[in-house]
Amino acid sequence: MTDPGKRKTRRHQAEAPPVRRRSRAARHPLVLAANLVIFLIVVGLIGGGALVLFGRQAYVAAGPLPEDVGVVIDRGASVETIAAGLEERGVITNRYVFMAAAYTTGATRRMQAGEYMIPARASMEDVLDHLVSGRVVRHAITFAEGLTSAQIVQRLNEADILTGRIDTIPPEGSLLPETYQVTRGMPRQRLIDTMQTAQASALSEIWANRDPSIPLSSPEELVILASIVEKETGQPNERDEVAGVFINRLNTNMRLQSDPTILYGLYGGDAWAQSRTIYRSDMDRENPYNTYQINGLPPGPITNPGRQAMEATANPATTEALYFVADGTGGHAFARTYEEHQRNVARWREIERQRGQSTD
Repeated sequence: MTDPGKRKTRRHQAEAPPVRRRSRAARHPLVLAANLVIFLIVVGLIGGGALVLFGRQAYVAAGPLPEDVGVVIDRGASVETIAAGLEERGVITNRYVFMAAAYTTGATRRMQAGEYMIPARASMEDVLDHLVSGRVVRHAITFAEGLTSAQIVQRLNEADILTGRIDTIPPEGSLLPETYQVTRGMPRQRLIDTMQTAQASALSEIWANRDPSIPLSSPEELVILASIVEKETGQPNERDEVAGVFINRLNTNMRLQSDPTILYGLYGGDAWAQSRTIYRSDMDRENPYNTYQINGLPPGPITNPGRQAMEATANPATTEALYFVADGTGGHAFARTYEEHQRNVARWREIERQRGQSTD
């Protein structure tokens, strides 16, 4: 007789599910390799996303610059060279993030050479925007009225922010002296071209609006007389009256008798490089520019006159004066007659004598 408890145990044992073994297909090397690839892809995506997030945060975060700083991007420089230079200067924190952003956004093809002012705490995004925008730093170069072309060229050749060299002196009177905005690396010849274009434009406008009664037959003659007016007075409010005196002299066939013309005839473009005294022997020397010896205008300008001198010459003051001499205040005393002029000259000589005694 069989024990009921044992029969129950055997029944439970018989009903237990069999242990399932992995199929041979699941253990195939190709399947295992595919699973590994999927795993690595998932890990890579997660890691890449984290890396992109980190890079993005670094790209837009405030930069390390404590104050504004100027940087120069050389023409033809690679993005790798630019990024390395910015990192070395402390402008950006990570060259690789900067390069990745430049390549991703296509900025590598749009970055422009030049000098840029990067503001303090600028992010890498801000820096890249600056280099793409072309908002380069502009420098002002001022040329005073009355400089000769030789003096202007000398100053241009000494300006280290410009490139190239000017070996040929432009014609006297062909450059407009004023303030020009330039960028670092700009060719010097381009600025010369700009000054000549500005002069031609200003002269055309001034000549078109001149007093038709003035005895000047061409814009070139206007520049010649304006250059003399420019060197005769440094007082803006006197230019039209000085021009009026010379116009009166031309109308009455008197010689201009301008001292600056003597100096230019003797020394050319270097005439104003230093203070020079005019002697009687200088006035008597043969000199095509010497208006004590020649009638009418000299053969060319003696300097580059400014716009105000040209405007004063084109529309001179209405005056009966034929003479003027320094009055000791920086201006001039004007006279209608030679006798009155001689009295003014005597006063000026006395002022010179007193000044000479005070410096002894």
